[in-house]
Formats: sequence, C-alpha cells, structure tokens
Amino acid sequence: MTIETKKEGKFEYFEEGEGHPIILLHGLLGALSNFTGVMDYFPKNGFKVLMPSLPLYTMPIPTTNVKNIAKFVHEFIEYKGFDKVTLIGNSLGGHVALVYTKRHPEKVHSLVLSGSSGLYESAFGGSYPRRGDYDFIKQKTEEVFYNKSIADKELVDSVYDTLNDRNRVIRTIAISKSAIRHNMSPDLPNFNMPVCLIWGKQDIVTPPEVAERFHELLPNSELNWIDECGHAAMMEHPDKFNEIMHAWLKKIV
Repeated sequence: MTIETKKEGKFEYFEEGEGHPIILLHGLLGALSNFTGVMDYFPKNGFKVLMPSLPLYTMPIPTTNVKNIAKFVHEFIEYKGFDKVTLIGNSLGGHVALVYTKRHPEKVHSLVLSGSSGLYESAFGGSYPRRGDYDFIKQKTEEVFYNKSIADKELVDSVYDTLNDRNRVIRTIAISKSAIRHNMSPDLPNFNMPVCLIWGKQDIVTPPEVAERFHELLPNSELNWIDECGHAAMMEHPDKFNEIMHAWLKKIV
C-alpha cells in the first residue's frame, strides 16, 4: 500500500479509519512501512489507525532519549484529542509505549507489544555496526528476521544510510543507551490495563524469555507466539499478527 501522511505543525503521521484509536510506534531503525499490514487491515475493520513519524533524528542530542520520545507521543495524543488509546509498539516503539503508559496510565486503554525493549535487547548481538561495512550491516539486518529475504536491498540500504549519517548514528547510540538505562521491570506490575504480547519464537533481539518475563510482570497480559518469526512479527507474518491482535481487541474494546 502507498502510505500517505499528513503534516500538521511538528507532526507527520498516517491516519485512516474510524472507531477506537490505535497508535502504532515503530522501532529505532524502523519506519512507517513496518506496519503496512496493520495500516491496511484495521481501518477496514472498525478502527482508527494512526502512526506518527517519531522524532528520532531531529531532537537535540542531549534530549534524545526514550523519555522525550514518549513525551512527543503524549503531545501527539493530546493534539488529536483522544481520551484513551491502544498503543502498539515494536522494539523501541514498545519501550516508548511503556514509558508513556507509566506517565499517563489514564490515557491508555490497552497495549500491544511485539519484540519490545524495556527489559532486555541485543540489537546487534553485542557489537555495534561498523560504519561503511555494508556486508556486516546486511548480516545484522538479516538476523532480525527468521525469513532472511525480508531484509531486501531496500531495507538494508535504508539501515546502511542511517548508520552512515553522522548525526543519525549519534542519536541512534544515544537512544540505545537511554533504552538500556531505562529498565521497566519495577513498573510493569502496576500496569493493570490489558496487554497483548505477540512474539516471534525465533526472535534473537528480544528472545522468547523476554516475552515470558513481560508476561510474568504484567498482571493483565496475554502471550501469543508466532513460529518461524523473528523480531518484527508484523512484517514477517502480517496476516497472523492481525489475526491475533484483532481477536484480542474484540474481547476488550
């Protein structure tokens, strides 16, 4: 699908559909296109779907961190005038959703987390990509997925370009470090809203034990597995991801 975005003030975002608002939050090296399947499916099934472009590379370096990205999400939700929303986050997007929920629990109807950071992650297997090393970045991008063909040339080129832009890579490192510092373990038992965990069984970035730990700590959570799937379930298995999420939303909305 072609992703058409709106630009209003400091916000650029996708919006389509009517009904209960669900807000999609992409990961650190992600983009709006990561959620194409969700953006196509749910507006046709009674939901308003929104996805803001997160200011990962435009904030001043000293304020580039998970907390301030969550603050941006709050400003977006206030701008749109929503009372309660469902947040759907993958990887860093899940972490941002958790920080937002800690600060504004009254605004969060429910959460969907997939490959979320916040407890533990190994984004590049303990080694940060070397600038200019295309083959290394290609290998590490492929490792995000069970089906390596998902990491096509367009996706690898996008990651490569980001990690070879000095301003972007500085901010990428700053956000990664802030995510590691901001562990959510003590906060999760206080999250009483419904939470749907959708996890790839072969995720090596946030491995299955991370999903199990989230499930243990979140008192009102449901854990769903997708087999032959890595870190980005909504990209590798969009139909299965939508099926799980829609069935869960039908129970709680």
